Amino acid sequence: MEFQKNLLEYISQSLMTADETVSIAESVTSGCLQLSFSQMPNASLIYKGGMTAYTLPQKVKLLNVDRTEAEECDCVSENIAETMALNVAKLFESDWSIATTGYCTPIRNSSYKIFAYFSFSYKGEIVLTKKLELHPKTQALNAQLYYTEFILGCFKSEMNQFLILK
Repeated sequence: MEFQKNLLEYISQSLMTADETVSIAESVTSGCLQLSFSQMPNASLIYKGGMTAYTLPQKVKLLNVDRTEAEECDCVSENIAETMALNVAKLFESDWSIATTGYCTPIRNSSYKIFAYFSFSYKGEIVLTKKLELHPKTQALNAQLYYTEFILGCFKSEMNQFLILK
């Protein structure tokens, strides 16, 4: 837990120093990232807000995900994550955004695998999209927590690259 506390403090300090903000669109992590950002020091200065859009209709309505594409892939693809990231950044008018979509339990639509896509946008452009796959016997909550911590670590790294170039 100490690692996560330090990670959250580092992200918060970096965003504050750069005078930048972040917003979040979650599906598979179902609020875990939003909770993490709300726990950061000075959260109200860097974290603009977020949403959990768990179902296809909500992703279409709130995040402008293409319905046909979403139906074809059960809302889980690189492009869906990228669309969610770009549109939540627009919605909250943030510099950065993070989006997640995927599976935390093995079901038929996931070919009985547990995986997630996550995407980061920065100033209206996608800067990173990755797929993260876990062992199919991973418990749902553990999968969500692992995704969250992994994504926060990736966000720190990605943010560092862009903020150093500023």
